[in-house]
Amino acid sequence: MHSAGLATPAGTPRLRKWPSKRRVPVSQAGMTDPHQLFDDTSSDQSRCYGAQRASGDLGYPTTTSSPQADFLAHPVSNMAVAYGSSLAAQGKELVDKNIDRFIPVTKLKYYFAVDTVYVGKKLGLLVFPYLHQDWEVQYQQDTPVAPRFDVNAPDLYIPAMAFITYILVAGLALGTQDRFSPDLLGLQASSALAWLTLEVMAILLSLYLVTVNTDLTTIDLVAFLGYKYVGMIGGVLMGLLFGKIGYYLVLGWCCVSIFVFMIRTLRLKILAEAAAEGVPVRGARNQLRMYLTMAVAAAQPLLMYWLTFHLVR
Repeated sequence: MHSAGLATPAGTPRLRKWPSKRRVPVSQAGMTDPHQLFDDTSSDQSRCYGAQRASGDLGYPTTTSSPQADFLAHPVSNMAVAYGSSLAAQGKELVDKNIDRFIPVTKLKYYFAVDTVYVGKKLGLLVFPYLHQDWEVQYQQDTPVAPRFDVNAPDLYIPAMAFITYILVAGLALGTQDRFSPDLLGLQASSALAWLTLEVMAILLSLYLVTVNTDLTTIDLVAFLGYKYVGMIGGVLMGLLFGKIGYYLVLGWCCVSIFVFMIRTLRLKILAEAAAEGVPVRGARNQLRMYLTMAVAAAQPLLMYWLTFHLVR
């Protein structure tokens, strides 16, 4: 009698159980795990990638040539590049030769050749012209010397800086009166430029009608007429600090100063022939020249007041 399992009848042969046999697949070459379902090809890819990286600079396969390189290497392209360079050089030379016809760059450099000493002396001359004696412009080989060497020479630095400062002071005055606006400030600047343009055109027309032979150029006129902004700045600033009394006192002084300055400066330009010979101004033509000089000088105080009286209240 067996302790476990079912009893078998007598005479029945017992079947012997053999262990089950499973077919184990034979590992292929290069496979480390016999139970792996797919082949590991990462090593082959890494080897190929390493070869490509060794052949290229940044891991990309190199190319032997590009269309741009082939084009530049062609003889016709070299001729085209050389021809284009020559055209550019000729164009630059042509512009350099003809630019003075439209923009007198060389002359503008002369009018901005100033230094700190000249600016200080010129401002003192504009405010106190009564103490100055020699008003002749110095020449060197028929060419006027640079403004930094001659206080009588006209310049554009002081008029340009004075115009910008005048606009800023006008904006400050309008702001203190709660009347500031970009449109009003732009109107102030445009009106000042418009009056300056009208002055220059009127003087040029008058010189043409009177037939005055003078070396007074348009840039000289802009420089001389732009000096009045210095007195306008002083008048508005004194008006902001001390009211109407300070405005009228300082502006009155500056108006008289600019009148004297313009008379003594322009008479050597407009009355050049009579002043050079030391002959008194006589004759109808010289009388017209003198009246023109007086009119230009007298217009400066009127414009100084017209452009500033509404800024001080």
